[in-house]
Amino acid sequence: MKEILKILKPLLVPIIIAILFLFFQARLELKLPDYTANIVNTGIQQKGIEKAIYEKVSVDTMNHILLFTDKDKEILSYYHKDDDLYVLNKNVKNKKKLEKLLSDPIYIVGSIDSLNGRTIKDSMFEGPINSDAIYMLIESMSEEEFKAEFGKFTQGMTKVNSSIKKQSNISFIAKEYENINYNVDKMQMNYLLISGLKMLVIAFILMIIAIGVSYLSSIISAKFSCRLRERLVRKIMTFSKKESEEFSTASLITRTTNDVTQVQMFLLFLLRIVIFAPIMGFGALAKVSGSSLAWLIGVAVLTILVVMITLFVIAFPKFKIIQKIIDKVNLISREIISGIPVIRAFSNEKHEEKRFDKANKDLMNINLFVNKVMVFMMPFMSFVMNAIAVFIVWFGAKSVDAGSLQVGDIMALITYSIQIIISFLMISIVSIILPRAIVSFKRIVEVLNKESSIKDIDNPKKLSKKDDLTVKFNDVSFMYHDAHEYVIENVTFEAKPNTVTAIIGSTGCGKSTLINLIPRFFDVTKGSITINDINIKDLSMYNLRENIGYVPQKGFLFTGTIESNIKFSDKKISDEDMEEAAKIAQASEFIKRKDNKYKEEISEGGSNVSGGQKQRLAIARALAFKPKILIFDDSFSAVDYKTDAKLRSSLKKNLKGTTTFIVAQRISTVLDADQIIVLESGKVVGIGKHQDLMKSCKVYKEIALSQLSEEELR
Repeated sequence: MKEILKILKPLLVPIIIAILFLFFQARLELKLPDYTANIVNTGIQQKGIEKAIYEKVSVDTMNHILLFTDKDKEILSYYHKDDDLYVLNKNVKNKKKLEKLLSDPIYIVGSIDSLNGRTIKDSMFEGPINSDAIYMLIESMSEEEFKAEFGKFTQGMTKVNSSIKKQSNISFIAKEYENINYNVDKMQMNYLLISGLKMLVIAFILMIIAIGVSYLSSIISAKFSCRLRERLVRKIMTFSKKESEEFSTASLITRTTNDVTQVQMFLLFLLRIVIFAPIMGFGALAKVSGSSLAWLIGVAVLTILVVMITLFVIAFPKFKIIQKIIDKVNLISREIISGIPVIRAFSNEKHEEKRFDKANKDLMNINLFVNKVMVFMMPFMSFVMNAIAVFIVWFGAKSVDAGSLQVGDIMALITYSIQIIISFLMISIVSIILPRAIVSFKRIVEVLNKESSIKDIDNPKKLSKKDDLTVKFNDVSFMYHDAHEYVIENVTFEAKPNTVTAIIGSTGCGKSTLINLIPRFFDVTKGSITINDINIKDLSMYNLRENIGYVPQKGFLFTGTIESNIKFSDKKISDEDMEEAAKIAQASEFIKRKDNKYKEEISEGGSNVSGGQKQRLAIARALAFKPKILIFDDSFSAVDYKTDAKLRSSLKKNLKGTTTFIVAQRISTVLDADQIIVLESGKVVGIGKHQDLMKSCKVYKEIALSQLSEEELR
């Protein structure tokens, strides 16, 4: 996890900015349904009148209103008289208080005015009601008479639902505006235009924010995956063969590519959806929490959560299996592509096709299972979204009829419910990616947390590049990590500068293993290897290996040119040194025959050059940076005898001060060595020069006579 946090640390600022953008985006998104509701409720139904207070009112109407309140002075303090009108003062700060003061009086006056001309049974008035007569009667009454005659009426008016009261008051105010010739249509149009313009501005800002979040999330996820792959490759390059074999090459490739891509996709969705969806969902829930229909949305959310958790529990275990099967598909693909010549030689194409087809179908079947499970989420969400809209309209219509809810509020409620369900829909989409990303993340962390069994000590010693180097094996034994027997046992010898130490033996006797202990591809199990009396474990691996030129059994070449391959150890190597290395390695002849000479392209793995040419280029690469220790791990096997002889002769003339090791199968390759080490089953059975070993070592003599005649050996 520390490695992951290190990668995320430089990206912290853009991540915080992206999250802040998401909060701001959610806040604006949640404002839009309110604007829609206000356009319907206020702009259309209330003709643009936002609050139940008069902007302008006739003196007569104001006098009627003041009859039903004892706060007449406070109310009048908000207005100033202009001819036969009361006009609201400019910059009134507390309009809510004024609305509260006017609420009951306006409702009572409006109700009385609505009775004008009507005949009501059991009324104190005979014939049609005259509202002016009622007001005149009230003005003439004492407070006790008013309470006796109108007390029950006014008390009943004050107990009416506040929402109904406000809607009625706004309707009464609109009629008053018409009576005094106040332009209600202009007020309504202004309100609709301003509200619409505000929505357009919000929509434009949301577009900019969405683009910004997408841009930031793309940069963050791309940079994160780039750095994560870089860390993985760096970590893999520190692995010894033990760790590489433990994970397998195919698995390490999958983890570096497919698994990182899964994590990258999740991080992209995390910044775009996973953070945004809950903010939107909980924000919308908070908006509808006060509504009488909030229980409907609560039931829908609970249903969605139960289904999501169930599907997640079913699908999650399968994602780990998917990544393992991808490893297997990669392994088989790699083997088939690498082994095409062998497959064709044995006419085994059908078998390999079946083997790949089985792994491929296993991957297809498990992907189909997961997709079938997760694909249920989308139609289910769609059903819930439509069902909740129907129920809100159904129950909301009753509330509208009762006067406790407005049409615009129902529209806002439907929009908020859709926002909530879409938030869960977004999370459900991510839930398809999340399990696989978690599995991939664990696999990546597993590699990053894996410590190499071969590592540097604190405060290592250092070899000087100027000094000639003497290599000593001191009672060295080695056992592979998963084995029970020693591959190399009790090996002791010394290799000095200006000498060639050859190692020979039957196949599987441990020659390559022994030579791979010097550059610490493996660490000795017992004993020690020293260079100039310094244990190689006390040296940094960089310092150790910068003094070693290594030519492996398989002359692996990198994609590029002949020049880039020879100069692989250091691009600063001069052209003269490059050409000299190629000449010593007997590679200059065939290079000169190439159309582009040293600029000739090399295909992947050196597939466009022969085995012998590949080996000679690998030798030239090792010689180019002039190492003090030179290791040839059966590196002459692909060259003919004539070239082999020339190559060894050239090495002997030009490698001054170099400690050379040659692992070979051919006896002709080791004839001229200063000392030959004969291995059998990991043990040294003879050390000496060719002529001495022919007399003293039975194993060496058998190998020699199996390849050359006695006359040739003499």
